[in-house]
Amino acid sequence: MFTGLIETTGTIRSLEEWQGVMRLTVAGPASLVRRLQLGDSVAVSGICLTVIDTRPDSSIFAADLAAETIARTSLSRLHPGSVVNLELPTPAGTPLGGHVVQGHVDGVGTVQSLEPLATGALSSATDWWLRLTIPEECARYVVEKGSIAIEGISLTIARVEGMAVTIAIIPHTYAATNLHTLTPGSPVNIEVDVMAKYAEQRAASPLAQDKPFELTVEYLIANGY
Repeated sequence: MFTGLIETTGTIRSLEEWQGVMRLTVAGPASLVRRLQLGDSVAVSGICLTVIDTRPDSSIFAADLAAETIARTSLSRLHPGSVVNLELPTPAGTPLGGHVVQGHVDGVGTVQSLEPLATGALSSATDWWLRLTIPEECARYVVEKGSIAIEGISLTIARVEGMAVTIAIIPHTYAATNLHTLTPGSPVNIEVDVMAKYAEQRAASPLAQDKPFELTVEYLIANGY
C-alpha cells in the first residue's frame, strides 16, 4: 500500500502496444529507479503498477497496463513528456503521514481551475485552490475534511458541492508534484478513501442491524492494514 506522500516525479517516455499489451515506460530520477526490481510495485500518478523492466543506467522503468487500468485511469489520455507522480510502497512499520492509498483508481476527474490564493504572489509563497469535478460514482464517498487521493497525492477536502470538490494545496505540494503542470480540463486520477467503502459495505450488511460496527485494531489487521 501507499500513503499518498509523493516521493518524486517522472515523465512518460512512451505508451505503446508491445507484444499484444500496452506498455508504459517512465523516466524518473536515478535514485528511485535504482531501487526498483522486477516485480516491484510502484504508484504512477496514483496507479499501482508492477515493474516488468528496469534500466537504472538510463533511469527508466516499464510496466504493462491491463485493459481495466486503461479504462479507469488517465494514462491513455497522457502523452510522452507528461509529468507523473511516483511513490514506492510504504514499508511495514513506517508512520502513515498521509492516509491509506491502495493505488486502485476509482475514476478520472477533471480539473476546473487551479488558482493561487494570493494573486500575483510567487508560486512558492502562496497556497492554491484546486477545483475539480469527480465521477458520479465517487461522490458518495467524499465528505468535507475527508481524505482523497488525486494523482496519488493524499489531500484533504475543503469543500464539496455535488460532484465539485475544492482542495487547498500548500506551496510544497504544488511544487513537488505534477499539480503545477495541470490546466483546466486536465484529467486526474481519483481514489476515494477505502475506509468509506468499508463503512458503506458494513452498513449494508444484515449483521449491521444486530451489532453496531466498531473500528478496532483487529478489524484493520484483518483487512490488510
